[in-house]
Amino acid sequence: MTQPTQSIALLRQPAPPLLLPNHLNVPIDLDSFRGRSAVVVYFYPKAGTAGCTTQACAFRDEYEAFRDLGAEVIGVSSDSVDELRAFAASNRLPFILLSDEHSHARRSWGVPNDLWLLPGRVTYIIDRAGIVRHIFRSAIHMRKHIDVAANFLREIAHEHP
Repeated sequence: MTQPTQSIALLRQPAPPLLLPNHLNVPIDLDSFRGRSAVVVYFYPKAGTAGCTTQACAFRDEYEAFRDLGAEVIGVSSDSVDELRAFAASNRLPFILLSDEHSHARRSWGVPNDLWLLPGRVTYIIDRAGIVRHIFRSAIHMRKHIDVAANFLREIAHEHP
């Protein structure tokens, strides 16, 4: 699947703003991670659906490995804070979920719809300096988002911020 044009334009650029409420209704600002850790931001269609649950649980199962690589994981969807709270609790998700109910972040990050109607599934790897270093898009290969992100983080692990 080809990368969205606007999304590709983000490569090697500062990550767009991302300030949204998390699943506990606490505002989270992506800028707060700059200088502290790399960040894997993954946009997914809908909490609680089969594919999104598979993807979230795969990130959960590898969460400590991401932390060992110096990265935080942030999932973003258009679900409400309440829906995300239930999703996080029912799947024991240890990472941040953000509510983008009006899809403003999705649009500013260039995340397209898949199959012309479903919100797209795109993962961005942002380095400690806040620069988008890698983008992966696949609507159907949920597990590959985790593998691609971890492998890329390993590649850049020895770079200096």
